[in-house]
Amino acid sequence: MPSFTKALNSQVGRKIMTGITGIGLMLFLVGHLVGNLSIFGEENAFNLYTHTLESLGPLLYVIEAALAFFFLYHAILGISIWRQRKKARPEGYNTYKTKGGPSHQTLASKSMIISGAIILIFLVLHIWHFKFGPTYMTTIDGTQMRDLKKLVIEEFNKPLVSLSYIAVLAITILHLSHGAWSAFTSLGMKHGETSKKVQVGAYIFAIVLMLGFISIPLYILVSGSV
Repeated sequence: MPSFTKALNSQVGRKIMTGITGIGLMLFLVGHLVGNLSIFGEENAFNLYTHTLESLGPLLYVIEAALAFFFLYHAILGISIWRQRKKARPEGYNTYKTKGGPSHQTLASKSMIISGAIILIFLVLHIWHFKFGPTYMTTIDGTQMRDLKKLVIEEFNKPLVSLSYIAVLAITILHLSHGAWSAFTSLGMKHGETSKKVQVGAYIFAIVLMLGFISIPLYILVSGSV
């Protein structure tokens, strides 16, 4: 009987772990979007939200470390699966064959490694941009805190910054739509009508989620504020 480690390192095991980490990251994105959309709320809502996170102290570093691990592990798994498939099909992906059923090959599925690399680079730049960017301070109800809202508005008023974010988020729709479908099919939802429903749901989820993120830089770029 194979060991647990060998099972995880198998192609099937890596697919399952990619699905699990992918679902975890999708849940994080939902929570992140809900928090980000507070920028459209009352004047201090966004800064209070970010200040609450920063007030977690050491716990925030633990959460950030866990997220970093999830992102990197997910990326490593994706690359290893891609390399294994490429090794198994040395002639490349110019010709696609199926086992008789409908093909799930799409632009999204064929560009996963490229879109994933772009997203990974974007995440590093995004964190550096806002977490370690210029620090403005404000006082709310007698408590001094970082005025991250001011920085967000300032940066997204720059066309190059906003349009770059929007472009990467559009690419993320491709990655997330196939990734969401693949995550659930890896965990067993891959038969007949169930697979089709999951695929449609994955596209809807990806589009709605990313439009939510896109709405922030787009609105600020057009209106100049929130």
